[in-house]
Amino acid sequence: MKRRQFIQTGSLVSLPILLGGLEISAMSRSSLFGIMGSDNDRVLVLIQLNGGNDGLNMVIPLDQYSGLNAARPTLVIPENKVLRLNEKTGLHPSMTGLQRLFAEEKLAVVQSVGYPNQNRSHFRSTDIWTSASAADEYISTGWMGRYFDTQFPGFPEAYPNADYPDPFAITLGNLVSETCQGSLANYSFSLTGESSVRLVEETVAAPPDSSCYSQELAFIKTTIQQSNAYASKVLSSFDKGNNQAIYPANNRLADQLKVVAQLISGGLKTKIYVVNLGGFDTHANQVLIGEPENGAHATLLQTISDAVTAFTDDCAQLGIQDRVVGMTFSEFGRQIKANNSYGTDHGTAAPLFVFGHCVHKGIFGDNPDISREIAPQEGVPMQYDFRSVYASLLIDWLGAKDEDVRTSLFQDFQKIPFVRDCASPSSTDNIVHEISATLAPNPCQGETLLSFEHRGGYLRIDLMDALGSLLKTLSASQWELGTHKISVSLHDYPAGSYFLRLTAGNSVKTLKCIKIG
Repeated sequence: MKRRQFIQTGSLVSLPILLGGLEISAMSRSSLFGIMGSDNDRVLVLIQLNGGNDGLNMVIPLDQYSGLNAARPTLVIPENKVLRLNEKTGLHPSMTGLQRLFAEEKLAVVQSVGYPNQNRSHFRSTDIWTSASAADEYISTGWMGRYFDTQFPGFPEAYPNADYPDPFAITLGNLVSETCQGSLANYSFSLTGESSVRLVEETVAAPPDSSCYSQELAFIKTTIQQSNAYASKVLSSFDKGNNQAIYPANNRLADQLKVVAQLISGGLKTKIYVVNLGGFDTHANQVLIGEPENGAHATLLQTISDAVTAFTDDCAQLGIQDRVVGMTFSEFGRQIKANNSYGTDHGTAAPLFVFGHCVHKGIFGDNPDISREIAPQEGVPMQYDFRSVYASLLIDWLGAKDEDVRTSLFQDFQKIPFVRDCASPSSTDNIVHEISATLAPNPCQGETLLSFEHRGGYLRIDLMDALGSLLKTLSASQWELGTHKISVSLHDYPAGSYFLRLTAGNSVKTLKCIKIG
């Protein structure tokens, strides 16, 4: 391609113009492009699965097949076709690549990730995931944007500069990611590929006065100057970078990850990449009739598996494997019961993947309990709060300070040890102590007894309903080492499914209780 592609702009009225594939007219005043610099060279890749991914069809609880067959007779995959990760858990048969990465200790599974008071709206739940807000809070900044703000106060003034000439974040696609929205500007640069990066001719100079016209024109001129500087760095990295692995054809996600690997290998110092894959709102025809291992969702899962595997292999062949960690996420999971259209409806929590050479192989959290008694619209109950995943990546991968994490996520969250020290393959800092707990009687008519072993220290116990709503907190205090029993009253609630969620340190346990009568 020609290194300089100008869009002629003889006057202000010729706008909109393109900046990296994005129209200025579609951008808010705060949506400038940013750059990133850091004391380390680590990169985080976020893969957004748009539509609400059916986690029960992706990470399959082999020890829950009786419940799965009862709840999903048209969807459940034959047990002998599931790709086993261990004796209890497996993957959809289309995800052979990720099964290999798990065996090679490059993949972690985090079970049942969500948030209290799950909102099942695509738009609102996506806002919650990108802002890291509580379900009843409306925040205009993104969790990564707030972290950038702690490192670069005053951005975007004086950027780019000699110390930080590269984009902080890059979004592959036509929209800038709200994940990277800071208090004054968005730190993300948007592109779809090399041909979408445009160097734009500057518009006319602003008149020397303080009029609104002058201020807005000056803003546009500055934005163009900044965008051109970032675009030049991106184009230079395209020239210097390459790919070594073979990526699958006709794979939308692989096309994006291939660009990411090329830019990293080309020396771009961008820290965050956001890529996305749509199509996960599988209300109907999620599987083929009579062939539950095939269909629309199977195709999507193979797309993920093939793309992530090729990207991980590429990073290894390029020699950048110790610098890159990635994760998948979706705005919510699907309901446990299949609907009448060979699909699933909006649900609650779902598993996600963390991948890379510096990831602890493992399955963090328990398989969800899929009993034969499933309440209407019941979703998979949350084990891990999604902000615990963010906190773990910020601290263990990007090297964030605890106070900066609290600023970014508004409070403390659990740290899940799925990131390891690449320099020490035998490190054992991923120990998660299991919480031993039982409920009896279960089912109950209004009251049940929670019995649990505790190692001592802070313990939180929450009661949640089948839709993921937080009903009440039974404990949020220090407990002594030993065996404990507490009575749980459900007298004020109707018959149905309820969940007790216990969290202590990096450990979590979710128990299902059924109220009858």
